[in-house]
Amino acid sequence: MSSPEHKKLIWDLIKEIKFGMLVTHDDPEEKLRGRPMGLVQDEYDNTLYFYTDRTDAKAYEIKLDRDVCITFQDSKAQTYVSLSGKANLTEDQSLIDRYWNEWAAGWFPKGKDDPSLAMLEIKIESGEHWKSDENKMIQLFKIAKANVLNEEPKLGDNKTFG
Repeated sequence: MSSPEHKKLIWDLIKEIKFGMLVTHDDPEEKLRGRPMGLVQDEYDNTLYFYTDRTDAKAYEIKLDRDVCITFQDSKAQTYVSLSGKANLTEDQSLIDRYWNEWAAGWFPKGKDDPSLAMLEIKIESGEHWKSDENKMIQLFKIAKANVLNEEPKLGDNKTFG
């Protein structure tokens, strides 16, 4: 779906942010529900991985509706990424072993063999990202100029995919 260059771009945008807000559909309430999730991988190939508790509400929500969205934001660096795809819980021990780290051990004190431990795998299907390298003064100038010219300000790079 994405070119190798685009996958690298997405990874470069999100890898330092480290935490994204995962949005699922909370079926009984007919509402969207978001919660922070920490990236565990060291590369990106259209799939994101997170450790999770298989008994958590998000696991139940994903069983009912696999469509999810995860967003990453670094407002200081002016980087914003929204990724949508299909989520799946897996008990693949090779994935659990591959990404295990001290941070995960803090959440799962019984270790890699914790019976509640699972990997949340999200196959990314589409997304959008925004990035601006301009300082606030230049952005304010561009907004003022756009208002005078009655046009939309161009404040950085914005792309959709999928």
